[in-house]
Amino acid sequence: MLSRRAFLATCGLTLAGCVTAGRTPARPNLVLVFPDQMRAQSMGFMGGDAVRTPRLDAFAEQSRVFTQAVSNYPVCSPFRAILMSGALPWVSGVTGNCFSTEDRRGPELRADLTCWSDVLARAGYDLCYIGKWHLDAPHRPWVPTANNRGVKKWNEWCPPARRHGFNRWYAYGTYDDHLRPMYWDTGAGRDGFRYVDAWGPEHEADRAIAFLRETKGPFALVVSMNPPHTGYDLVPERYKRRYAGRDPEALATGAYPPAGTPMGDHFRKNIGLYLAAVEGVDEQFGRILDALEAAGHAEDTIVLFCSDHGCCLGAHGLPAKNNPFEESVRIPCLIRWPGRIAPGRDEGLVDAFDLAPTLLGLLGQPIPAHMIGRDLAPYLLGQAPADLSEPRLYFYLAGGAADDAFPTLPIPLGAAGGGLPSGKRGLRSATRKSVFAYDAATRTLGAALYDLAADPNETHNLAAERPGALAAERAALKARLAALGDPFAQLL
Repeated sequence: MLSRRAFLATCGLTLAGCVTAGRTPARPNLVLVFPDQMRAQSMGFMGGDAVRTPRLDAFAEQSRVFTQAVSNYPVCSPFRAILMSGALPWVSGVTGNCFSTEDRRGPELRADLTCWSDVLARAGYDLCYIGKWHLDAPHRPWVPTANNRGVKKWNEWCPPARRHGFNRWYAYGTYDDHLRPMYWDTGAGRDGFRYVDAWGPEHEADRAIAFLRETKGPFALVVSMNPPHTGYDLVPERYKRRYAGRDPEALATGAYPPAGTPMGDHFRKNIGLYLAAVEGVDEQFGRILDALEAAGHAEDTIVLFCSDHGCCLGAHGLPAKNNPFEESVRIPCLIRWPGRIAPGRDEGLVDAFDLAPTLLGLLGQPIPAHMIGRDLAPYLLGQAPADLSEPRLYFYLAGGAADDAFPTLPIPLGAAGGGLPSGKRGLRSATRKSVFAYDAATRTLGAALYDLAADPNETHNLAAERPGALAAERAALKARLAALGDPFAQLL
């Protein structure tokens, strides 16, 4: 992975030049719409799942669409921390999902780490966050919501000091009743949450529209929708009806287990509901775009639509995310700035780490040193070329070779690995993917290698058949991880 400075050097530009060149005098605005668990293939214009997304299809015609965008860590909280801070998981503090148990408080985003929103707050932006946050660790006494009553405690209030510059707040930690969501308003205390009898994305679009009508700008608005996240049946009937009774096999691309198997039945039960939620998200995104236009902000606002990860929905014998398969790691990534970013499909390899520095670059703001991704603003604005062919890194800091049915070929480990936790790392290019999984309990390392061009459904692990290619991937990954200070490098 190129550092930001290395990328700028390859562009032949200085840091100051990249941040300021070609900027309009007025400060542009930002709108980020961010549904949870939406896979890249579930957008109509991508030609994958048979989903109806007319607003995204039209938006894609106006945007730079990164068709090969991936989530480096396809789990809710870790991706969100990368999106906000641009920092590695062990720097941000979010090394896994932000939940706690009776005897262990979970990880959470560092309050002292500068996020892109902190930078904009210092620059005088009006900052509004709406929807799911999921970057705080629950603590006693537990907030009395349904998802805090089990072994894992998920939901927590975010105090003002931890909101990273957002002066307007209408959000929750994580709560999956999409038809009766709950929120803390800007001035509410920890016990001041309220429930709303509405579908989450529709209600959040209402709030976003109200903000767009009243803000004087410059502004940055985040709308973090929970659907199409799990709770697939919790979607309005008007969307469900459009997929009810349709052949599940005809609704989705990919390879799914047969009916009568647990994951085969999971797929057949949920694919129509999942796509119904996606269509609903599409409609609410369109309402936000219409409000942006009506408020006169469309031309001077950067709009980014992306997601934290996808969802297997039974493919590969897996229900959701937390794995390196394409259904899990491929994400939507569409960015529009009328008259400034030329629209079109872009097959360049980009990832979550690129988002924060690129947004700050486009907004003409300084980029903190801990943001390890590339500032692609000069590339997007047509000011400099960029080589976007370097494989993207994959991280999964919890879980070993056997915890999620991920098929691996054991390879020699030697004496390395003492004291390291289980986890996975890998590389993904446009045509190849390699993943190495370490199981701390047995101190074994497994490997998988996929040819994405010949085997897009990743059904055949080539690690045993192509030892030379696997060795090259292992060496490349080791060098990349060592440069980042990741102790996983010693396993390779």
